[in-house]
Amino acid sequence: MNIIFAIIIGYLIGSISFSYLIAKKIKKVDIRTQGSGNAGATNALRVLGWGPAITILLLDATKGIAAVLISNWVGVDSWIAFLAGLAAIIGHNWPIYYGFRGGKGVATTIGVFAILVFIPALIAGGVAILTIVLTRYVSLGSLIFMALTPILTIVMGDYSTIYIILATLIGVLSLWRHRANVHRLIKGTESKIGQKKEVTS
Repeated sequence: MNIIFAIIIGYLIGSISFSYLIAKKIKKVDIRTQGSGNAGATNALRVLGWGPAITILLLDATKGIAAVLISNWVGVDSWIAFLAGLAAIIGHNWPIYYGFRGGKGVATTIGVFAILVFIPALIAGGVAILTIVLTRYVSLGSLIFMALTPILTIVMGDYSTIYIILATLIGVLSLWRHRANVHRLIKGTESKIGQKKEVTS
């Protein structure tokens, strides 16, 4: 019963779309019809500006943190808390409250990884941030973070097999959600931070 509760709560928390709510509040628009059409922090940056985007990033990360911590609070095993975090990411990507049209789950994933595999996530996050600063490709930084965190989880050898499996599953899910960005990066048509016309997230 606890595992079902953890997954359901995680999904419902993840389904709260802060980018949708804040865009509605500030500009009275559905952010999914603006910019790239993605309900996430990067699209919020181009549509709403830095302040709202940073707020959305933090709130979306908090969803992943909350899903994990609530699961721990009800006394489930740590790997079940990882499942709750995965459910929150799925909720962000396919939110029940908004017609199952959401974002790509990067910030929520950051929250989940920060709690459960902190050191690998910290190292991968540093590399991702440096990549974004040097290239101005947010998507490239996100892809590096999602791929590198599971790899470091394996290499560091401090985590159980189930942690490695779930971290890898989350990374693969995010890479799949970014498949269009990968295609544009390969073609050289991906947009950078600061470009007037951006079509990615």
